[in-house]
Amino acid sequence: MTTRERFDKVLAYFQKNQPVAETELQYKNPYELLVAVILSAQCTDKRVNMVTPALFRAFPQPEVMAEASWEEVFQYIKSISYPNNKARHLVGMAKMLVNEFKGVVPSDIDELQKMPGVGRKTANVIASVVYDKPALAVDTHVFRVSARLGLTRNAKTPLETERQLVKYIPEILIPIAHHWLILHGRYVCLARTPQCAKCGLRDYCKYYAKLVGLNSGSTKD
Repeated sequence: MTTRERFDKVLAYFQKNQPVAETELQYKNPYELLVAVILSAQCTDKRVNMVTPALFRAFPQPEVMAEASWEEVFQYIKSISYPNNKARHLVGMAKMLVNEFKGVVPSDIDELQKMPGVGRKTANVIASVVYDKPALAVDTHVFRVSARLGLTRNAKTPLETERQLVKYIPEILIPIAHHWLILHGRYVCLARTPQCAKCGLRDYCKYYAKLVGLNSGSTKD
C-alpha cells in the first residue's frame, strides 16, 4: 500500500463515519478558545472545561485579564497542570492581545506565536478552528495516531509530523482532519491500550499489521 493509498483510505473512513468532528473545548469566542487552548497544554480538555466557566466570568474580555495579576488568574486555574506558568502566560497574552492586536485574536500563525503561551500547536488550532485555515495542529494524539497508522514515517517532532500530513491531506480537509486524528487517539487509539478490536482503521494500520504479524506491504511515496 502506498502512502497516498493509505491516506485516501483513512480519510475516506473518517468522512463516512465521522462527518462532524470538532474541538471538545468549550468556548464562545476566539478569545475564550485561545485561553482554553493555552490551558489545555499537557492537560485534558475535560479538566479545562471544568475551570473555564468561572475563569471566563471573572475575566470575560482580554482587557479585564490584562489588568489582572497572575496571582489572581492562578486562583481560577490551580487545578490545571503547570498553573503558575499558565497564569503568567494568560496575563501576558491578554496584555499583548490588547496592546498590539486591539483585542482581536489574529489569524496569522506567526502573529499568534508572538504571544506568551502560544506555540505552533496553539496557533494552528486558532487558525484552523476560528478562521478555517488549512493549519494542522499536532498534539500527542495526532503524533501517535499518525505514526501508528503509517501516515508519517520516522517523524521525530510535531513539525515533521505536520509537514508529512499536510503533504497528503487535501487543504479543504486539513481543519477537520486535525479533529479526526485527535478524537481517534483520545477514544480509540489510546496510548497504552489501543482499542484495535473496535477500530475501523485496522485494515490500513501499520501498527495493527505488525501486531498480528501481517505483511502490510511497503509504503512508498
